Amino acid sequence: MLSGLLNHSTNAPPMRVAQNTIDREWEDIQAAQKDAAAFHPLYDRYYEQIFRFVYRRTSDEALSADLCSQVFLKAMQKIHTYTFKGVPFSAWLYRIASNEVTQHYRNSQKNRIVSIQEARLEEMTEEIDDFDYEKQRNTLLTALNTLPQDDMQIIELRFFEQRSFKEVGQILGITENNAKTRTYRVLAKIKRNVLTC
Repeated sequence: MLSGLLNHSTNAPPMRVAQNTIDREWEDIQAAQKDAAAFHPLYDRYYEQIFRFVYRRTSDEALSADLCSQVFLKAMQKIHTYTFKGVPFSAWLYRIASNEVTQHYRNSQKNRIVSIQEARLEEMTEEIDDFDYEKQRNTLLTALNTLPQDDMQIIELRFFEQRSFKEVGQILGITENNAKTRTYRVLAKIKRNVLTC
């Protein structure tokens, strides 16, 4: 369950990266797999993005820094298990970060925070048939607030952070098609919840 929906203007950039950047990144990853000291360029490249990703889910700077430390420690310890799948390395880091945030809230039994922007919320409703945003906005917020955490995470990644289905799949460890299917199932659930509120 969510403790609240906050209007927040910080957006993570989508993970669309030029092929030559991915090739250079793969070289950095291979170097880090051979020598942990070579992990530093990857840390420098992604720390700020991962911090923002975590912060949007905690709204607590100190907690976000602690969770980010855990993310990069785990990534460094497990870099030898990483295999290139045609998407930026950041997708793997986002998956670790997502798991760390989930584990934190599970352990602390606190409610998770979701940061949204009004424009993104309205864009999301364009995917829902027969939805009048102006009339049903408050009902929509109530419906979002009752979504299970896994469902909300898909909505958050796809619409509030504007990730592609491929990126959502990589972050959640599912296929692109599964990410698409699950997204539309959640949208259908939101529509049902709005109609019953």
